[in-house]
Amino acid sequence: MNKSLFTYKKSGVDIGAADKFVKFISNISSNKKGKKKLSNIGGFGSVTNIPNNIANPKIVACTDGVGTKIEIANLLNKFDTIGIDLVAMSVNDLIVQGAKPLIFLDYISINKINLPKLKSIMKGIIKGCKISDCELVGGETAEMPGTYEKGKFDIAGFAVGLVDEQNLLNKKKIKNDNLILAIPSSGLHSNGFSLVRQIIKKKKINIKKNNFLKKELIKPTKIYVKEILSLRNNNLINGCANITGGGLEDNIKRIIPNDLCAEIDLNKLKPLKVFKWLKKNNLNDQEMLKTFNCGVGFCLVVDKMNLNKISKYFSREFKPYVIGKISKKKFKVKFHEKIKWF
Repeated sequence: MNKSLFTYKKSGVDIGAADKFVKFISNISSNKKGKKKLSNIGGFGSVTNIPNNIANPKIVACTDGVGTKIEIANLLNKFDTIGIDLVAMSVNDLIVQGAKPLIFLDYISINKINLPKLKSIMKGIIKGCKISDCELVGGETAEMPGTYEKGKFDIAGFAVGLVDEQNLLNKKKIKNDNLILAIPSSGLHSNGFSLVRQIIKKKKINIKKNNFLKKELIKPTKIYVKEILSLRNNNLINGCANITGGGLEDNIKRIIPNDLCAEIDLNKLKPLKVFKWLKKNNLNDQEMLKTFNCGVGFCLVVDKMNLNKISKYFSREFKPYVIGKISKKKFKVKFHEKIKWF
C-alpha cells in the first residue's frame, strides 16, 4: 500500500476547516423576511436581482480594505468590529455618487484558518451589510501559509451599488456660494493606523491597559448610507465626499469643479478626543490634516436654503455643521485659520 508523503493539509491548508466556515456564513446570512433573494453563498458566483424601480440604472463599484487597523485588532484580540469597517470603507464611497449599495463581497487571506477569529470578523461584515441595507452575496477565504506570519491576515471588500442617472451626484451640481458641511466621524475610522502604531511603539504604550486607546482605536467606522441616501432622495445635496486617506484636502478636491474652490475654515472643525491625543504626540497641523479625518468623516455640499432641513436626518452625535463655502477661485481647496485643538 502506497502511503502519500504529501497532503494539502500537511502543507498548511485545511479545506475541511474552510468548508466549516462557509457553512457558518450560509447559516448566519439568512434572507430577510418579505424579500425574495437568490441564494449565493457557496456557489461559484453570485446572482442578484436588479431592482425594477430604477428607470436608467447606473452601476457604481468600489473596493477597499481596512489597512493596518488589522494590527490593532490582533493586539487587542478583538475582531468583531473590523468587519463593519470593511463594509464602511466601500459603501461610504458608493454613496458619494448617490448610489445605493446593492451587494457586498469579502476577501479574507490568512496564515491558518482560525474559526473563532473568522466567525467574529464575519459577524461584523454581516452587521455592516445590515446597516448599509445591502446583501452579502459571497466572498473568498484563502489560507496562505508562508505568505502571512502566524496569526496574521488581511481583508478586502467589494461593493456594487445602483443609482438612477438623474440622481447621480457629480461636479456639475456644485455651484458658487454653496455651503460645505462636516458630518462628524466616529473616530479614526480606518486611516492613519501605521502612524498611530508607530507612536504607540515609540512611546511604549500598552493599549491593552489604556482604557481610552483600547476603546478608541478599535471603534468601527461610521456608515453614512441611510442619512446620505435620504438627503439624495429629497434633493437636499449637490455633492459629498468621504473623508478617508489624504484627509480633508485630498478628498474634497476630488468633487470640486475646475472653476470653483472649497474654502474651509479650520477653526470650525470639532476634533474628537482621539485626535487631540494624537496632536499631543508632536504632530503638526499639516501632518494631522493629511493623515487623519480630524473629526470630519464625511462632507456635504448644499444650497444655503436647505441647511435647516438637513439636520433632521441625523442623530445628535452626527449632526452636520458648516465649515466653509464654495467660491470662485483658482485653488480647488483653500484652508483658513487653524484648528482649535484644545
